[in-house]
Amino acid sequence: MLDVHKSFLEAMAEYQAEGRGSPGDHSNIGSDIRAYAPAWSSPEVFRSFVAGLRAQALPDTPRPANYVPTTVLWWLEGVDYLGRLNIRHRLAPGVIGERNGHIGYDVRPSARRRGHATAMLAAALPIAAGLGLDRVLITCDADNEASRRTIERNGGVPAERIDEKLRYWITLS
Repeated sequence: MLDVHKSFLEAMAEYQAEGRGSPGDHSNIGSDIRAYAPAWSSPEVFRSFVAGLRAQALPDTPRPANYVPTTVLWWLEGVDYLGRLNIRHRLAPGVIGERNGHIGYDVRPSARRRGHATAMLAAALPIAAGLGLDRVLITCDADNEASRRTIERNGGVPAERIDEKLRYWITLS
């Protein structure tokens, strides 16, 4: 994993340059930037961060009350970090799960508009099925046209909207 370290740091710097990691950024990337950015350059801290991400898939890993087991995967091209997938093993309780859905994805700014998000979501669907999910909820902000197209290209069927979040269901077969 250390071979991806440099590219990962470059990707996080790109996210920060677009304003990610601010207190109002409630995304996984934003939370990770706030928590780890000052120390990520250390190989030991980076190794520990990656181990923590991997542990999130385990049901017995301690986590906050509203968090559920989540498989985190990185989208790579060789050793170049292009993005991240979060596959939640079930919906988080209450409105959090209804707003966040089962699968989230994030493509680094310099790799956007090249089909990575569509490919990432397509790759996540068989993994979600392997977790025993019959269908998955995917959400995106109403003003995020690219994410809306990504979801629809992967078979997303529109469901009811919650605030600024568009919601889609994808049936897994």
